Amino acid sequence: MSEELIPIVMFMGITLVMSLLIWFRFRGRSEVQATIRAALDKGLDLSPELIDRLGHPKPAKDKDLRLGIIWLSLAVALVLIGFAVPEPEALRGLLAGASFPFCIGVAYLILHKYTDKD
Repeated sequence: MSEELIPIVMFMGITLVMSLLIWFRFRGRSEVQATIRAALDKGLDLSPELIDRLGHPKPAKDKDLRLGIIWLSLAVALVLIGFAVPEPEALRGLLAGASFPFCIGVAYLILHKYTDKD
C-alpha cells in the first residue's frame, strides 16, 4: 500500500510547488499594477521608463554566481550520495547524473566572470 503512494505524493508535491510559484508570480504582478493604479489615481505622472522598471525589476549583480554555486552544490550532493550507497553501480549512475548540474553550474560561473556588472 505505501509503495503505491510514493509516485502519487511525488506528483502532488511537484504540482503544489508549481502552483505556488505561479500564484506568487501572479500576486507580485497584480501588486505592481495596483501600485501603478494608485499613483495614477493620485495624479502622479509616471514615465514609461519608471513603469518598465516597476514591471521588470533589475536582477541582482551576483545572480549568476549564486545560481552557479547552487548548481555545483547539487552536483556535489549527488556525488556524496553515490559514495554513501554501497553498490558500485549506484556511484556510476549518480556520477552521470551529477554531470548535468555540474556543467550548468560551471556555465553560470563563466557567465558571472565574463558578463558586464554595471
